[in-house]
Amino acid sequence: MPRWIKITLRVFAVFIVLIVLVFTVLGLYVNSHKKQLLASITKKLNENLNGSLTVGDMDPSFFSGFPGVSLALKDVVIKDEQWTVHHHKLLEAKSFKVAVNVIALLKGTIEIKKIDINHAAVYLYTDSSGYTNTAVFKKKEEEKRAADKRSASAEFRRFSLNQVSFVLDNQKGGKLFQFEVDKLDGKMDYPLLGGWHADLNLKVLVKSLAFNTKKGSFVKNQLLDGPFSIDYDQSKELITVAENPLKIGSENFRIGAKFLIGNGPADFTINIKAPEILWSHAAALLSPNITAKLNMFNLEAPIKVSCDLIGNMGAGGDPSIDVKAIVRKNLLTTPGGKIQDCNFDGFYTNGYVKGRGFDDANSAVKLYQFSGDYNSIPFSIDTAAIVNLERPIATGVFKSKFEISKLNQLIGPELLKFGKGNADVKLNYKADIVNFQLTKPYVQGFINIQNADVDYVPRKLNFKNTAISLDFTEKDLFIKNIRLQSGKSIVYMEGAIQNFLNLYYNAPEKIMLNWRIRSPQLYLGEFIGFLNGRKPVSSQKTKQSKTTFSEDLNTVFDKSNVNMHIAVDKVYYKKFLATEAKADLLLSQLGMTIKNVSVKHAGGALMMNGSLFQKGSGNHFSLNATVDNVDIRNFFYSFDDFGLKSLTSKNLKGFLFSKAKITGVITERGDVLKNSIDGNIVFDLKRGALLDFDPITSVGKFAFPLRDLNNITFSNLNGNFDLNGEKIKINPMQISSSVLNMNVAGVYSLGKGTNIALDVPLRNPKKDASLASEERKEKRMKGIVLHILATDGENGKIKFKWNKNHD
Repeated sequence: MPRWIKITLRVFAVFIVLIVLVFTVLGLYVNSHKKQLLASITKKLNENLNGSLTVGDMDPSFFSGFPGVSLALKDVVIKDEQWTVHHHKLLEAKSFKVAVNVIALLKGTIEIKKIDINHAAVYLYTDSSGYTNTAVFKKKEEEKRAADKRSASAEFRRFSLNQVSFVLDNQKGGKLFQFEVDKLDGKMDYPLLGGWHADLNLKVLVKSLAFNTKKGSFVKNQLLDGPFSIDYDQSKELITVAENPLKIGSENFRIGAKFLIGNGPADFTINIKAPEILWSHAAALLSPNITAKLNMFNLEAPIKVSCDLIGNMGAGGDPSIDVKAIVRKNLLTTPGGKIQDCNFDGFYTNGYVKGRGFDDANSAVKLYQFSGDYNSIPFSIDTAAIVNLERPIATGVFKSKFEISKLNQLIGPELLKFGKGNADVKLNYKADIVNFQLTKPYVQGFINIQNADVDYVPRKLNFKNTAISLDFTEKDLFIKNIRLQSGKSIVYMEGAIQNFLNLYYNAPEKIMLNWRIRSPQLYLGEFIGFLNGRKPVSSQKTKQSKTTFSEDLNTVFDKSNVNMHIAVDKVYYKKFLATEAKADLLLSQLGMTIKNVSVKHAGGALMMNGSLFQKGSGNHFSLNATVDNVDIRNFFYSFDDFGLKSLTSKNLKGFLFSKAKITGVITERGDVLKNSIDGNIVFDLKRGALLDFDPITSVGKFAFPLRDLNNITFSNLNGNFDLNGEKIKINPMQISSSVLNMNVAGVYSLGKGTNIALDVPLRNPKKDASLASEERKEKRMKGIVLHILATDGENGKIKFKWNKNHD
């Protein structure tokens, strides 16, 4: 071995031995003077504190990790001057170990190789006035700061925390961050440009992450487990946490963050991503005020979510929260029902309008390209928005095309029942949200229905090949292009309702629907359902606390008013046929008012006004009618002889002029209750004839054997009848005919009680035909006069007998 190597090794060995001796002597000295040194160190540290630092014991270890020096401090406690007021210790550590590199220290650098903190509690407290217990550390003067920059800088290399509790309690800002660190290990590097880089692994239980203690904590009682890569840029005073995988509870996330730690509380930005998470699990990680609202909904399959939190660690309010979610082919459950095959890109923010703060009042939810199936009805909404979560308002454009039979599940079987047909819907809506359901939506747009079969259940009405177009404007509803077909009846309608939606929700009884109706042919018997009482909603539904759409619509149908202007080419009802019918009808909750009715019938015309009101089991009507130049035979035939059995259309001929004022009751089948009739009829029959009227021909065989009683003609016959139930009172009237004259007065009954007095002179009217009118009247009752009484006979027929009571 060369001599110079031997000398070098000897010198190195002497140097090592010398160092060992120095460390040994230093260790012996420290151990023998531990109390004095601890007191000295504690006193020196307290010079820089506005409070106190106490150390229970110190245990130096000079050979641990040579050439390092380790120092173990036990029972370390730091209190600020106001501790006796708030009783929150800034630091309380059972074990605090520090390992320092001696060689680096000789170079002028304080290199802390490792810090181990075990069984400790850190409590950063700020009271309501803004005072914080971190004031325990004295602020350095500017000169002192400059001197510190020239002195050796401290560098940490490795650190670990075990069983450490950390609390940031900001009473002024309403924030509470509380973590239980089970284990945290990390290492640090110091780039040449300044700052540092740290890699660490942590396992921490989040007891509270409340940015606003009134609203509760995020990720409460959730375990955080994963790595972090952190960089600090000294020139920018910026801490950057690179995006890293992190497990929160049972869910996998990727989280990154930035903290600007200049003067004052740090500003932060936290980015959270969950590539696949269940809705219920994501909701559970948020603050209770948000979780409670989100739990009203659910998505069955996992979704993709990202969240950005931007705020300040100081006394500011809630942080800015922006959440994005991607949902594809999912099942959405809402308080209003389930939406199958649900798709949307969702966005939530609590700072919808910049500068108005971050709270529920300034929060909004937007759903882009929202689509799905609701009760088998497909729909899409380009952009749905819910603004102001304190008093939520929903807006959007609803679009749908579907088979109309699918509405049966939505509306229910008690109002409308749909068969075939198609619907096309586009509605721009705005609605309040109450208990997470759309309430009183105001809409603009259209609903088009084509080729539909519809049953209106409450009235037992059936319509085929129905078409309808609903056009909703900002205030009014226009109903266009309606085609209704019920049996052989075809109706075309157009209508409008002013101020529709406001009245629909607030005063349905004030709704006035103005219809213009035309029809080539109308069979009234097919609409006899309007005489039926409306079928009530089942008791089960009326007991529900929340009304359904069907119930709302049913209420509107029941309470609204309808004003109809009708023009019909042909009207049929049983044997009745009229043409060129026109009428104005007002339908209300109470019944129907009829005005300006005019039809052509039996060669003449009928005009009427009246009303029909449902009461009890019947329909009470009131009618004022005028008959002008109507063929009486056709007229009687059309109305089934008005219930008369002895006198029918076959016995009549002539042209009728009449005025009637009648009240009565019509059954649900459209029949008039005979006992209910009350009123008055005045008539005038011109060029009339009584043909083959059995009650007269049978008597005439004996009383007038030489006269033609099978064809009794009248030049003019008029009378005045009072109607009272089955009784028809014939006010005294004169009948002058081609065969005989008579005076008639009494009561004709449709049941029992006929009692008609007939005074019949035997004088032949033909002999007086050449006389002047006045002379003919004077001789009319001259000669022998038969006094006959018409009364009830067998089988509803009339029998005649002598009137013994005639004066």
